[in-house]
Amino acid sequence: MAPKVLISDELSPAAIEVFKERGIDVDVKVGLSKEELAEVIGDYDGLAVRSATKVTEKVIRAGKRLKVVGRAGIGVDNIDTRAATARGIIVMNTPYGNSITTAEHAISLMLALARHIPQADRSTKAGKWEKSKFMGVELFGKTLGIIGCGNIGSIVADRAIGLKMRVIAYDPFLSPERAVEIGVEKVEFDQLLQRADFITLHTPLTERTRNIINAEALAKMKPTARIINCARGGLIDETALYEALKSGRIAGAALDVFEVEPARENPLFELDNVICTPHLGASTTEAQEKVALQIAEQMSDYLLKGAISNAVNFPNITAEEAPKLTPYIKLAEQLGSFAGQLTETRLKHVRIEYTGEIAEMNTRALTAAMLAGLLRPQLTDVNMVSAPAMARERGLVVEEVKRGEEGAYQTYVRLIVETERGERSVAGTVFSDGRPRIIQIKGIGLEAELSPHMLYITNQDKPGFIGRFGTLMGEAGVNIATLNLGRDKPGGDAICLVALDEPVSDEILAKVRALPMVKRAHRLSF
Repeated sequence: MAPKVLISDELSPAAIEVFKERGIDVDVKVGLSKEELAEVIGDYDGLAVRSATKVTEKVIRAGKRLKVVGRAGIGVDNIDTRAATARGIIVMNTPYGNSITTAEHAISLMLALARHIPQADRSTKAGKWEKSKFMGVELFGKTLGIIGCGNIGSIVADRAIGLKMRVIAYDPFLSPERAVEIGVEKVEFDQLLQRADFITLHTPLTERTRNIINAEALAKMKPTARIINCARGGLIDETALYEALKSGRIAGAALDVFEVEPARENPLFELDNVICTPHLGASTTEAQEKVALQIAEQMSDYLLKGAISNAVNFPNITAEEAPKLTPYIKLAEQLGSFAGQLTETRLKHVRIEYTGEIAEMNTRALTAAMLAGLLRPQLTDVNMVSAPAMARERGLVVEEVKRGEEGAYQTYVRLIVETERGERSVAGTVFSDGRPRIIQIKGIGLEAELSPHMLYITNQDKPGFIGRFGTLMGEAGVNIATLNLGRDKPGGDAICLVALDEPVSDEILAKVRALPMVKRAHRLSF
C-alpha cells in the first residue's frame, strides 16, 4: 500500500504534485482544529504543515501510523518535537528554503527603521509634509550586532557588510575560523549589547534563548540602538521592550514576530518608534515555492527510501546512503540488543569502535540504532530517534572511535559496554550477502547469524558439554537450528550461541544452567 500524507496548512500546489508523482497518496485538509486533526491523523504516514497547525502530543499519540512530520519552513515550535521523538517520529524542516527571504526582510526592516519609512509613508498619504519630523540615520559605518550567526544570520552579515556596516556576532556555536570566513567579529553577549547600533536576532526559540532580550539586556544597549526581530516571538520580553521604547531607553524596534500570534492586539502597536509586520519573513513567492517543494521531496524520500534530510531529531541519511546503511543499521541494533539483554546492572559507559569501511559511513545513525537496541530491554518504548536523548538523560557516556582496516575482517563494529559489574564486548560485520553476523563475543572469535530465538551459554571448554546439551534439547523436543562455538584457549572459557526454532521455557533454561561446566545461560530474542 502506498504511503499516505496529510497536508494541513496552505502549501504550494507544486508540493501536492511532487507527492503524487512519487506515488504517495495525499489529502489536503486545511483549517482543522487540534481535535479534528487528532481524529483523522491515524490514517496517515506523514503530516506536512507550516506554522498554523499545532502538532501537539495528543495529535502525535493519535498518529498510530505516523512516521514523519514535515514543516515547510524553519521553526518547529508548533510541533511537540519531544513527543514525536519519544514515538520515533522524524521531524523535518526546510532550513534553507526561506533563508534569503528572511534575511532580506531583516535588512528591509533595518532600513525602514533607520529612515522611518512606514511612518513617513502614512504621514505623506495623510496630506502632511513633515520632512523634518522623520530625520533618519545612515547605516554606513554603523555597527550591526547579530545574535545567532547561523544560516540566516550569516546571510544578513553578508548583506550588511555590503552596506559598509561593521558586523559583530554573538553565537556560542560560531567558531573563530567561521567568523573570519564570513567577515564578522565574534563577541560575548554583553559586548554586543554595549557596542551595537542595530541588533538583529536570528536564533531559535529555546529555554536558553527565551527572553534573551529582557530588561537587563535593554539597559546595557545604547540609547540610540535599534532592534530587529525576524526570528521568533518570545526572544524579546515584549513588556520590557515596551517600557524601554516608551521611556527612550532605546531608539526603536522593528518586529516581524510576536509572543502571541496572530498578534491582533499589542501595546507595542501604540508606539511611533515601532515597525510591525505580520510574520512576513518567509513570505515571498520564491520562498514558499521552495519550502513546499523541499518538504514534499524530503518526506517522499523518507517514506519511500528511508532517506532522512534536515531532521531536527535524527542524523541525516542520504538517499544514496540509505540502501548501504540499512544492513549496518540492523547489525548495530542487533549488537546493542545482544549486550542489552545480557546487562543486569546500570550502564555507565558505551564505547563503539568502527573499523574499516564502516568508519566512513554515517556512524551517527548507526550509533543511534545501537543505543536503541542496548536500552530497549530496560526502556521498552525506546527507538532509534529517541535513544540518543534517553542515553544523555540517564548520564550514559557514549564514545565513538573510528579506525582504518585491521584484523581478519575488512570492516566491522565492536560495542563495549561498561556496567557496575564490569565490561562486556560484542562485535559484528555484514557479509557480502547483506546479512549481519556476530564475529566476536568477549574477545572470543565465532561467526553466527542472529535469529528470533537464541540461547547464549558460557561454559568451561571441557569434553561432554555439547553432548549433554544436545541430549537435553532433544529430550525437551526443542530443535536446534544452528550452534556456534568459540573459546579463548583450550580448556579455558568457551561460548555457545544457539539458534532455536522456538523459545525455551523457564524449566528447560534451568536445566541448561544446571549442566556441568555451564557458567551462565541466557535467553535472547532478536
